Amino acid sequence: MALAGGTLPPDDVVVAALRTGDEAAFAALLDAWSRGMLRLARAYVSTDDSAQEVVQDAWLAVVEGIDGFEGRSSLKTWVHRILINTAKKRGVRENRAIPWSSAFERRGEPSDGSSRPSRSPGEDGVPPGPWKDFSALWPTPEDEALASEVRGQIATALAGLPDRQRIVITLRDVEGCTSEEVCEILDISAANQRVLLHRARAWVRGRIEVYFETVGRPA
Repeated sequence: MALAGGTLPPDDVVVAALRTGDEAAFAALLDAWSRGMLRLARAYVSTDDSAQEVVQDAWLAVVEGIDGFEGRSSLKTWVHRILINTAKKRGVRENRAIPWSSAFERRGEPSDGSSRPSRSPGEDGVPPGPWKDFSALWPTPEDEALASEVRGQIATALAGLPDRQRIVITLRDVEGCTSEEVCEILDISAANQRVLLHRARAWVRGRIEVYFETVGRPA
């Protein structure tokens, strides 16, 4: 299944292809959604490895359940609901038995001490969508060391959010989902989505402003 200008075909075309075992269709979905699904799963579980397993399990459930997809929501919403349900179950199991090493690992950072971007949809280091509102807070391209620190501060700020706020801001401002899609994926009202998103954005903005005050750069 070929992509037209990097865009997936309509849901009915994709679903029909998946039901016939079209490997190209499945690969197209993997390429389009897996990276975002991994970031979303990471918000529920304690390690990167766990998040990868959640995404793998979710895709397996999609393949096994595609014949039962009724089209009551978009395919993307359906897939992300499967992902979140899978991640929630994994998170519950982890909370019952957290490995000793994970107790000293900050959410969003690998346990081996190496660094990685908290998200990577753009080469300029600024997340897409409403995150662009924070562009004035970001250092110049020449100051890569500080830019890396800012990305770490955003990851830390996101990790400090209550679960529902963190998931909403991840879906809206990192993954670029519409408010309607977020409401469908999380089964929440439009008003609740707006409140959660507003509080999450205010928290992240506040933490970044405090950081710049600490390092002596204008916010």
